[in-house]
Amino acid sequence: MSRLRITEIFYSLQGESSSIGKPTLFVRLTGCPLRCVWCDTEYAFSGGQYWELPALIEKIESFQPQNICITGGEPLAQLKPCLELMHMLCEKKYDVSIETSGSIDVSEIDPRVSKVMDLKAPDSGEMSKNLYSNIDHLTKNDEVKFVIKSRKDYDWAKMQMDQYQLAKKTNVIISPCFGDINERELAEWIIADNLPVRFQIQMHKILWKDAKGH
Repeated sequence: MSRLRITEIFYSLQGESSSIGKPTLFVRLTGCPLRCVWCDTEYAFSGGQYWELPALIEKIESFQPQNICITGGEPLAQLKPCLELMHMLCEKKYDVSIETSGSIDVSEIDPRVSKVMDLKAPDSGEMSKNLYSNIDHLTKNDEVKFVIKSRKDYDWAKMQMDQYQLAKKTNVIISPCFGDINERELAEWIIADNLPVRFQIQMHKILWKDAKGH
């Protein structure tokens, strides 16, 4: 029977993406092949508890969630059972999203799932892990996110938007690296360039002062 290693399951407000502010159940999977320098969920790299999928679905349903976010770590590092979980949740008519690093193929994700996919900028330390073929599998139901740590990251993100015509394919989010860049300055760059993006600050870090949002 399929099972997943889970770091935590909790109900909170979505702190980022276009679903920001919505009550959401977070299912945080354990493990990640990346080591971004600004990672705020290092506690999810190891440990966790194994759940068989029927028990996990029962636990999820006990929250009576409005929205469900599969996150990590990198949830697609546990590829097959993660895909199976998302499909099962979609069959139950939940609104499901996944937060993924963009380093693992997303082509097999149930099309009913909203993908929130990072493209790692130079100062993340993991730009070489970007799987650019994933862009072909994004739609207007999905989002590309750039976490910006510096002006170099911002200029690189603009180049990717232009090269891949991202704003025509999907929704684009630019998010300041918390504590490492002046949020107002980044906002002013976006305004000056009239970028077709959504600027977002991680709301959960303002409300709860941490990455967990609870």
